[in-house]
Amino acid sequence: MSSHSACPALDDRIARLRDLAQADPRLEGVLLYGSWTLGEADAHSDIEAYLYVRDEHVDTFDGPAFLARLAPLELAYTNMYGVLAVVFDDLMRGEFHITPAGSGIDEVPTWEGMVHLPRPEAAVLLDRTGRLTRAARRLAAFRPPEPATTAQRLTDELANWTLMLAHVLARGEIARAHALMQTVIAPQQLQLCRLLRGSTAHWLTPSRALEQDLPASDRDRYTAATAAARGPEVRRAARAGWRWSRELGAEAVDRWAVRLPVGLHERIGDLLEDRAGGAHLPAGRGPGSQG
Repeated sequence: MSSHSACPALDDRIARLRDLAQADPRLEGVLLYGSWTLGEADAHSDIEAYLYVRDEHVDTFDGPAFLARLAPLELAYTNMYGVLAVVFDDLMRGEFHITPAGSGIDEVPTWEGMVHLPRPEAAVLLDRTGRLTRAARRLAAFRPPEPATTAQRLTDELANWTLMLAHVLARGEIARAHALMQTVIAPQQLQLCRLLRGSTAHWLTPSRALEQDLPASDRDRYTAATAAARGPEVRRAARAGWRWSRELGAEAVDRWAVRLPVGLHERIGDLLEDRAGGAHLPAGRGPGSQG
C-alpha cells in the first residue's frame, strides 16, 4: 500500500517537515503515524508525528516555535494526553509528541498491535542513528486479532458495560448513558462485527470507513443503536444496541464456541426494558453507583 496521500497540501507539509527536521541537529528522529502512513489520507486528514529530541535538548526544545517554521500556527497547546496539538493557518490539524530520543525510540516496538506502519521507511522522516528505522520495522506487519479469544473478550466487555449502561439509565443520567454508548460500547460492537465479517483492516479505529467496510445490514444496526441525548431516544437506542450485541454474540458462539452467560444477558435486558428505572436496585447500591 502506498504511503502517499490524495492530498498534495499534506504531502507538501510532510516534505517540509522532513527538510526542517534534517536541518535541526537537536532532533535524532521523526516518525509519522496515522492516515498518511496507511495511504488513506485526504484533504481532511491531519499530520501526526513523534519528534525524537536528543536527550540533552529535551528541556529547551520549543515545539511550537519549531512547528511555526512548518506553517503559521493559529493554535498550539498541550492537550489532555500531554501531546502538542496545533492548528495551522490553513486549518490543518497536527499532533506532535515531543519525546526524548534515548528512551522514546526504545518504546516503539512495544506498540505492536496498537500502531500499524505498513511502510516503515516512508514513515521515518529522520533517523540519524538507524535505531528508529529498526524499531519501526517491528510495526510493519499487521496481525489480525486471534478470533476466538478476542470474541470472548468482546462479548464479556459488552455484557459488563451494557450492565453499567442499564444502571446509569436507571439513575436517570441520560447524558452519561449517551456518552457511554458512543465512546465505550459502540467501538466494541464494531470490533466484534468486524471480527465476524472478516473486515479487520481498520481494527484499531473500528468506525473508520464503516460505510465502505461493512454491509448495509450492519450499518443499519449500528445506526439503530445511536441516539440524540434525550431520555426516550437513549433508552430506545440502548435496547436496540443490546439486541445487536446479543445477536453478534450468538454468531460468535456458532463460529468460535464463545461462552455466554445467558442468564446474565436476560437480566441485563430486563433492566433495560424497565422504563421506571431503578426498580431492580436498592438506592445507592449496585455496580456503577459510585462510578
